[in-house]
Amino acid sequence: MKHSTAEVEEGASVGEGTDVWRWAHVRRGARVGSRCTLGMGVFVDAGVEVGDCCKVGNYACLFAPAKVGHRVFIGPGVILTNDKHPQACDDSGDPKGPGDWVAEGVTVCDGASVGAGAIILPGVTVGAGAVVGAGAVVIHDVMPGETWVGIPARIISI
Repeated sequence: MKHSTAEVEEGASVGEGTDVWRWAHVRRGARVGSRCTLGMGVFVDAGVEVGDCCKVGNYACLFAPAKVGHRVFIGPGVILTNDKHPQACDDSGDPKGPGDWVAEGVTVCDGASVGAGAIILPGVTVGAGAVVGAGAVVIHDVMPGETWVGIPARIISI
């Protein structure tokens, strides 16, 4: 089901049984698998891939070229970033455009969970079955099955 206020651009792919809630935006070239839920205000950038049976919480932002595996939970307000050196303008003061930098995606592997408000920096991989706690800022890869919390995020034993 796609809510009437949601925007799924031409050229985007949304799988069977996926719900796209109000004000969500799926850009052209994005691929969202089957039986997913994209919450209110979710942004899925062009070229992002989301596997099957994922839940993406309200107002999460998945920036290209992020790759999200199957059965992944992305909590509300999560940001999968893509620019290690963000700047509005180049050295001459001209606004930067899409061709002025190289996007580096986040990878969230099968069965991982990313808690509400977490920020995952560009190039980071969150391993299969790993957990990132709410509000964490992840600057290093998270190995499969690990739990990371804090700012900057660090592994904990549970």
